[in-house]
Amino acid sequence: MSTLANKVTLLDVARTMDPDGSSAAIAEMLSQDNEMLMDMPWYEGNLPTGHRVTVRTGLPDVVFRKLNSGVPNSKATNAQLDEACGILEGRSEIDCALAELNGNGTAFRLGQSKGFMESMNQSMQRQVIYGDRLTPEAFVGLAPRFDDVPTTVNGAENKVNVLDAGGTGTDNTSIYLVGWGQNSIHGIYPKGSQAGLYHEDLGKIDAFDVNGNRFRAYGDRYEWKCGIAVPDWRYVVRICNIDVSDLTKNASAGADLIDLMTQAQELIHSLTGVQPAYYVNRTIRSFLRRQTVNKVANSTLMYDEVDGRPALMFGEVPVRRVDALLNTEARVV
Repeated sequence: MSTLANKVTLLDVARTMDPDGSSAAIAEMLSQDNEMLMDMPWYEGNLPTGHRVTVRTGLPDVVFRKLNSGVPNSKATNAQLDEACGILEGRSEIDCALAELNGNGTAFRLGQSKGFMESMNQSMQRQVIYGDRLTPEAFVGLAPRFDDVPTTVNGAENKVNVLDAGGTGTDNTSIYLVGWGQNSIHGIYPKGSQAGLYHEDLGKIDAFDVNGNRFRAYGDRYEWKCGIAVPDWRYVVRICNIDVSDLTKNASAGADLIDLMTQAQELIHSLTGVQPAYYVNRTIRSFLRRQTVNKVANSTLMYDEVDGRPALMFGEVPVRRVDALLNTEARVV
C-alpha cells in the first residue's frame, strides 16, 4: 500500500516552480561526483543472473628434454566463480492533475527523472565500494573483497594488495587503485539484458492513495541491472586505514599519501593493457595536493587530458574523485 510520504504533493510542485509559474532550474544540492562510474567498462555476462569467471590457478609443468628421453604429460588447472548482478529499481507516481499544473507536466516529470537518476548513480557507486555479502539481492563491492591486511593470519590471498596506513578508530578512509579491463575488473549486466540505466514511461496509470482509492497518475519506472566482476584481483590495490583526523599537509604526522600511492602503483600487477585510475574522496584529494606541494620540490602531481577531459595525474595514473568514499570507515584488520 502506498503512503502519502511516497507521493508527490502540491507542496512538492510549488517547490519546483518559479514565481511566473514556469518550471524552476533546480540546484542539485544532493548531487555527488562519483567518477568511478564514468571509467568502469561494461560487459554482458554469460549467465542470466550475472557472469561466470574462469581463472587460471596452475600452469602445466615443462621440462628440458634429454635426447632419446620422453616428456611427462602435464596440464593447466582452472577454477570458476560466479559473480552476481542486482536489480536496482525505483518507481515514480505523480497525480496527473498535479503534473499538468500551468501546463508544465513534461518539465516537471523531467525534473523528477533527474532526481531518480542521481539517486540510482549514488546507490550504484556505494554498492561498488561497500556492497556486503549480507545483501544477497545485490552484489559484493570492493571493500568486502579487500578486507584483510597483510598481517592477517590465514587471510585472503589478495591481502598482499592491501596497504595498511596505520589508522585506528572509526574515522578512516581508503584509496583504491584500479586497472579496468575485460580480464581484470569491470562492470557486468545479465546475459540478454542491456547495459546502463533504463527508464520506462508507464504513461497514465491507476495509482492508489493511503485508503486504497484509485486516482490517475503518470507512472515512471527506473531500472539498472548491474554488478562487478573481478577476474584478476591483482589489478586492484586498496590503501586502507587512512586516519582522516591525523592527516597533515606535509605528512609530518598521519598517512604519507605520496609514499602509499607510490607503493600501490608498484603493487598493481601492470598498468599496461588496462585503464588505471586512483579513486579518492575530497578530503584525500585535498591533502594529497597539499602534501605534494609541501613535501617535494618537483611535484609528482600534474594535470593532463584523459578521454577528452582534464584530469589530476599521479605519475601516469589519473586521480579521480569519488564522494561515496566515506571518512567513517572502521579499521581493517
